[in-house]
Amino acid sequence: MREGWSEERVLAWIRAQGVDARRASGPRGHDAALLPRLRGRPVVCVDQTIEGVHVASGTGARRFAAKAVARSVSDLAATAAHPRAVLLAIGAPPETAERRLRGLFAGARAAAREYGAELVGGDLAARSGPLALTVSALGEFRPRGLAPARHRARPGQLVLVTGPLGGSGRGRHLRIRPRLEEGRWLAARGATALMDVSDGLARDLTRLAASSGVRIDLEDVPVHPDARRAARESGLEPRQHALFDGEDHELVATLDPRAADRALARKGSLLPGLRYIGRVRRGTGLYLAGSDGGRLEPWDGRGGWVHGKRSRGAGR
Repeated sequence: MREGWSEERVLAWIRAQGVDARRASGPRGHDAALLPRLRGRPVVCVDQTIEGVHVASGTGARRFAAKAVARSVSDLAATAAHPRAVLLAIGAPPETAERRLRGLFAGARAAAREYGAELVGGDLAARSGPLALTVSALGEFRPRGLAPARHRARPGQLVLVTGPLGGSGRGRHLRIRPRLEEGRWLAARGATALMDVSDGLARDLTRLAASSGVRIDLEDVPVHPDARRAARESGLEPRQHALFDGEDHELVATLDPRAADRALARKGSLLPGLRYIGRVRRGTGLYLAGSDGGRLEPWDGRGGWVHGKRSRGAGR
C-alpha cells in the first residue's frame, strides 16, 4: 500500500518556502498572516475547487491549484479590485502523495504572484472523498466611489461582455485568466454592475437581474471558437454552448448608454473582445432572442450549472 502524507512533513516543507516580506510579515508558521496596510477598501471572497467537479480526476497539481486561485481572483476582478493576498485550504485523502500536495502549494503560490498577490497561509486536513481546495482571496478597491456590484444594474443601461463564450471544457477552464485590468477599466468608465461568467451566461445574467430587480434582454451572444468545436461533437448549436457551458470567466458589465458607447469606442488592445449583448429594462428575469435574432422570449431556466442539481444544457 502506498504511504500517504504526513502533516508535519508537508508543513515543514511549506515553512521552508517562506513568503515575500513585501506582502506579508510575522513569524513563519504562524496561524495568521500580518499584511501591510491596504491602500483601499478590503474585498474578500472564497471559492472551492473539487476534483471530479471542477477539474477531472488526475489533473496535474500545479494546474489544479492555479485554477483554484484564478476562480477566486476572478471574483475580485468583478469588483474592480487589486489582489493582495490568498489563503489556501487543502482537504486531501490520506493516500495522497506528498509530492502532489507540494505541487498544489507551489501552483497556488505561483498563480497568486502572477496576479500581484501572495500566498500567505491556509490549512491542511485529511478527508475522505475527493481532493478539494478552498481559496480565499483578499483584494482592495481603491477608488472612492461605489464599487461595481451585481445589485446595481439599472433600467436603461446596456449590457457588455469582455469576450466570446462557450466551449471552456476543451481546456480553457484550466487556463482561466481573471479580467483584473478589464474590470478596473470598466469600473473607471462607469460600470455599475460587474459579474464574472462562471455558471453559464444565461444563469449568471438571471442572477444579476434578480439581484438588481430588473429584466435583462439578451439580444446577442458572442460565440467562442471552442464553442463551435464543442458543437461539432455534441450536436448542439454553438450558441447553446455559449449560453450554458460556463467557466468562461469573462466579465459582464452594465453601463449607461453614453458610457457604454465611449467604452466600445475606446476599448483598444486591452479589451478587443468587448461587445454589446443586451439591455436592462424594467421587469424581472432574463429574456433571450432566438438564434435567428427573432422575438425575445423569457428563459425557461434550463441549462447552466446549479450545484446540488445539474440543470441540463450544453454541459460543463
